[in-house]
Amino acid sequence: MLNFDFQNKTEIIFGKNTEERVGKEIKKYGKKVLLHYGGGSIKRTGLYDRVIKSLKNENIEIIELDGVMPNPRVSLVREGIKICRENSIDIILAVGGGSVIDSAKAICAGVPYSGDVWDFCVEGVQVENPLPLGVILTIPAAGSESSMGTVLTNEEGLYKKSFGSNLLRPKFSILNPELTYTLPAYQTAAGVVDMMVHVFERYFTNTKSVELIDRMSEAVLTTIINNGEKVLENPEGYDARAEIMWAGTLAHNDLLHTGRETDWASHKIEHELSGIYDMTHGAGLAIITPAWMKYVYKHDLDRFVQFANRVWGVDVIGDRESIALEGIKRMEKFFKRMGMPVTLQEAGITNDRFEEMAKKAISLTETIGGFVKLSKDDIVEIYKLAK
Repeated sequence: MLNFDFQNKTEIIFGKNTEERVGKEIKKYGKKVLLHYGGGSIKRTGLYDRVIKSLKNENIEIIELDGVMPNPRVSLVREGIKICRENSIDIILAVGGGSVIDSAKAICAGVPYSGDVWDFCVEGVQVENPLPLGVILTIPAAGSESSMGTVLTNEEGLYKKSFGSNLLRPKFSILNPELTYTLPAYQTAAGVVDMMVHVFERYFTNTKSVELIDRMSEAVLTTIINNGEKVLENPEGYDARAEIMWAGTLAHNDLLHTGRETDWASHKIEHELSGIYDMTHGAGLAIITPAWMKYVYKHDLDRFVQFANRVWGVDVIGDRESIALEGIKRMEKFFKRMGMPVTLQEAGITNDRFEEMAKKAISLTETIGGFVKLSKDDIVEIYKLAK
């Protein structure tokens, strides 16, 4: 196990009707809030009205910025920064899923910074004195409700890049599983894949003697698998929704990151798909992750055998390579049962931009990946395996 520092100061407020507490939580940080959200779903479900009521009960002044899209755009972030500066905003409240939260984090980082917010993604600028952030989560997937990271898409060149800082972790996040009842099945399923791959990025490591976090990771994964299909069959089953929601947070709050090297190649390779084709991130991961596994599994056959056995229940009797491949096969079958594509063809994507996407994936570094270092040519081969 490697040395590590771990801190996560996000207060998790979990359970039924907890969104009604948002006014009191916001008041701890100021009297003027930027309410940041996506489209009309929070209004159709009545969540918007409950949030406004709670904020007004505490005499909090509300400025709104809606319009967040999946794969959040840097142009809207720039608009949000301008609004916050002009209105002396004290805190941002993100109501939505990972895209809304990521957009809000970038605004928080950008308000005190004198340059352009995209600098955080490509120039290595460090976050300093960001605005505080509160969250009401509506889509379990990205884990951004207690993570340090954010991902943005730049419309100029269709680049999708990330940056992060412990300073960007939300001050509080409200998680009410009831708010996920109305999610479309496709969004639910894409979220399940996203949170699973957050665990994979940490699970596939070259660090030895990490049994505790291995076992914790396997517990999170099997909980997601056990409850993933349940939430599709019964969208208003509170217990299964609660398990999925909490698992999504634990998958990406960095607890499973401790004491080990991590990978992140699958995410970086997928970012180019969603950056160019604007596809749902979880759906892209359902395509890329199996291809990545098939490309790298021989690097540490023992770990893939462990994964197949402990997570997918594959017997460890017989040829070890066959056991490893069976684990990957069972994962693909689970993704398909969840309604996700597992090939680029199923997603309607051709192979005419593989070189471009691979070049973009390593635009800031010569290689990507911690488990196996991948060059541009390696990434092209993974895209080919995903066809």
